[in-house]
Amino acid sequence: MSHFWTLMDDEFGPAYAGSLARDHVLGTLQQRTALQAIADGVPPREVWEALCDDMDVPPERRLGRDDRVARGAQGGSAR
Repeated sequence: MSHFWTLMDDEFGPAYAGSLARDHVLGTLQQRTALQAIADGVPPREVWEALCDDMDVPPERRLGRDDRVARGAQGGSAR
């Protein structure tokens, strides 16, 4: 779930991501919102892909930003 929200925030911004997940109805997920689908047991990856399709997110942005530094890597935080 945390990766789902990271992808959502990166692509849509934190404020819009929450609204989109809560309010946008996805036909491919049986007319449910992202949050409803997840609550009903649909895997977050499937929900993310449905949102990407519906919102025309290009394939090169569907795996998330590539400028993040992994925790523990040089320049990253080791928390």
